[in-house]
Amino acid sequence: MVFYNVTCNLDESIANEWITWMKTEHLPEVMSTRLFESFRFCKLVTEADDNEGLNFSIQYKLLNMANFEQYKNEFAPAMRNKTLQKWGEKVLSFRSIMEEI
Repeated sequence: MVFYNVTCNLDESIANEWITWMKTEHLPEVMSTRLFESFRFCKLVTEADDNEGLNFSIQYKLLNMANFEQYKNEFAPAMRNKTLQKWGEKVLSFRSIMEEI
């Protein structure tokens, strides 16, 4: 099993609107690719001294790396562009791949 993790940092002033957008638009669009088995949408509750804003993590579950590669090549660029167009630099994201052991 493979997990695609996206950690997002955003200004608290847009949090409610961003969460609504994630739940009603972005997450359904990602799942409509049919490449992911499931996802978890979490708010990080641990605070770092040098951190500003709020942090969220979305963990998408995939059966294999081939599905991730297909997502990355066929869907990710357009979805990242939509996110950038809507939120600009108000949402900063860090992405990582994890493999279940």
